[in-house]
Amino acid sequence: MEVKHILVIRFRQMGDAVLATPMLNALRTNYPEAQIDFVLNKRIAPLFEGHPAVSRLLTFTDDERHHPLTYIKKVWQTVHRTRYDVIIDMRSTVNTVLFALFAPLTPCRIGIRKPYTRFIFNHRFPGCEDDESMTDHNLRLLSPLGIEGADKAITLHITEQEQRDFRTYMQAQGIDFSRPVMLAGVTAKLATKTWAEDRMTEVLRRFTAKHPEVQVVFNYAPGQEAENARRIYARLPDSTAVFLNIEARSMRQLAAMAANSTFYFGNEGGARHIVQAMGRPSLVVCSPMASKRTWLPECDEPLTCGIAPSDIDPQAARLDYAGQYALITTDRVWTALQAFYEQILPVAR
Repeated sequence: MEVKHILVIRFRQMGDAVLATPMLNALRTNYPEAQIDFVLNKRIAPLFEGHPAVSRLLTFTDDERHHPLTYIKKVWQTVHRTRYDVIIDMRSTVNTVLFALFAPLTPCRIGIRKPYTRFIFNHRFPGCEDDESMTDHNLRLLSPLGIEGADKAITLHITEQEQRDFRTYMQAQGIDFSRPVMLAGVTAKLATKTWAEDRMTEVLRRFTAKHPEVQVVFNYAPGQEAENARRIYARLPDSTAVFLNIEARSMRQLAAMAANSTFYFGNEGGARHIVQAMGRPSLVVCSPMASKRTWLPECDEPLTCGIAPSDIDPQAARLDYAGQYALITTDRVWTALQAFYEQILPVAR
């Protein structure tokens, strides 16, 4: 089958879209001349501008997605303006299956096996399991195209100029790049994905006391995350090595900040995926609702480590949510952070 036009649909959050990049890269490698269009939420689209695997970003605003008539019309126009040879619906929700439903003549329609997708896709796969890497799952969707053994590297394209500009900004805020820089995800968007604040504070207190050479830059979003970050910062001893005033005002700036950091420590989430895409090592605390195997995909570089309730107690799932999180104690994270830092010391230096 000749493949000239490919449509990949991946709505949801920033981290989910970043984890789709190995699939996009594999498609570009195997179809270097094809037009590869990537459908995603408008608010995260700037992060993928200039990505070499993507020909066009097709975006939907939240208002468009939540207004049925507007959404249906735009989906219809998308698949009728371009005759796609391949449509890959990475989630196959009731809303996203409309792309394939409105394009029955597309020869290869790939999606997830659900009761309502039986007559929409001609290639269906099980959803991602808790013990399965999300990147492995995503790449498996390419098997109908004969693509196997693809590189699992997560990638973003942030220009050298963008990285230099943010480096200059960080220096102006007091960062000394002759010393290591920890990007610290001290909080998270959802309370259910945020490790206990008092424990995070204590680990940072111990780390900054033992390793005064490391500069700690807090990463947080406006609103509740900013309030949480300020509270943690206020509880730490006065230190010129802890920075609350360095802000990434866009997702691309967050990627540039990650590129100018030595390593990441904190809560698991979309920011950590960006850190991995920028080639920096990370150690994260995983919430009970996030499978470590699924959301911390392994690859040769960089070093990616996580602490999950199931690492401490294989039967953790029998506990309620609070009980699982309680298994991740301050001492366990402190010990893991020490071992992690020792392992990356050659990079840190």
